[in-house]
Amino acid sequence: MLNEKVAQLINEQVNKEFYSAYLYLDFANYYESKGLAGFANWYKIQAQEERDHALLFYQYLHNNNATVTLEAIGKPDVPLNSLMDPLKAGLEHEVYVTSLIHNIYAAAQEVNDFRTMQFLDWFVKEQGEEETNANDLITKMELFGTDPKALYLLDSEMAARVYAAPTLTL
Repeated sequence: MLNEKVAQLINEQVNKEFYSAYLYLDFANYYESKGLAGFANWYKIQAQEERDHALLFYQYLHNNNATVTLEAIGKPDVPLNSLMDPLKAGLEHEVYVTSLIHNIYAAAQEVNDFRTMQFLDWFVKEQGEEETNANDLITKMELFGTDPKALYLLDSEMAARVYAAPTLTL
């Protein structure tokens, strides 16, 4: 049986991951409206990843006989006024999600829930990658975003990203 606090935090994380998917779809929407289909593609794939993360947490709760409670998903409300806004908001959001994962980990550690800690190890590593990717996008936009030809090439690079489902074993 999962500790009540750990189960509650994981349940909340299901909702947070679905919100992340909504947020990234909003970013994709913004880039589509600006004619940057590659950036839109990048964020649509991010949305798929976040949805899958939500489902991994969902399944983990079920696998541990915990009740899953699905809550309403909030509407993204990040102001998007420049091509850099989604990138900076994306990094800020990933740092926030990392803090949420760390909070769940700490709660599991507090009650010696080694199984949950092992489950979360994958997410800790994943969040490190997410923050690095978000930082890299900001750096590339700072370097190339003001030059139309370079922005075109950067957009083409973003368009080449393909979805890869997570390989976490539950």
